[in-house]
Amino acid sequence: MPFHNEGLNKEMEYISRPFEVKHITGLFEGTDPIMHDLAYNLINGNHHEVDRLTKQALDEGYGANDILDDGLIAGMAIVGIKFRDNFIFVPEVLVAARAMKAGMAYIEPILAASGIEPIGTIIMGTVKGDLHDIGKNLCIMMLRGAGFNVHDLGVDTKPQEFIDAVMEHEAGVLGMSALLTTTMPNMGKTIEAFEEMGLREGLKVMVGGAPLSQEFADDMGADGYGENAIECVDIAKRFVGIEEPESVPAETSD
Repeated sequence: MPFHNEGLNKEMEYISRPFEVKHITGLFEGTDPIMHDLAYNLINGNHHEVDRLTKQALDEGYGANDILDDGLIAGMAIVGIKFRDNFIFVPEVLVAARAMKAGMAYIEPILAASGIEPIGTIIMGTVKGDLHDIGKNLCIMMLRGAGFNVHDLGVDTKPQEFIDAVMEHEAGVLGMSALLTTTMPNMGKTIEAFEEMGLREGLKVMVGGAPLSQEFADDMGADGYGENAIECVDIAKRFVGIEEPESVPAETSD
């Protein structure tokens, strides 16, 4: 589908997996040109333009949720794919995140004032010994935009810290990230800690990170594996009973 914004059309060339092309195209299908411009400027980290376009959209009567879903989150979905496939790197992700925050400065107060209940509560953290958080932070941004209440434990998170957070916030979903092969086993140790405490039943655990695979997630006893921020959100939605099967490939939907 051709988009109003020629730059956005070029951004779509970075997406090669058919299910992701379908998913991203669906995010923009039927949306107005200003949303295409908003997404494109977010992808490229033009935070001043994101600020201006978000304010313009609100002034023109667009709803906060529509701006969030059709402009900001849709753009960040492309950022996540480009980062995963090494078309962009940490600096570009950081400037895109800054642009996202420029738009969210207008959106968050509106959503908070609306009193809408979150669709679920999620605890997120990078496992013990690992200090990487770019991928995790992308997922958190997307999850919050999708309506989840997310508590971020940061990096180097010990099993007990995950347990304490799940109990404190009565969370039904736990997300763990790792970028180092040496820290990946700590995901399994964290899951074992929940089992030893008798807290595993009723808790859904999803894992992600560059060196992970579905096979590893299965071996660790996780309930879901997401290769990118899009899949992270889709998995979380399934965990709370919101099905979106077409946006996740069959091999990662179990």
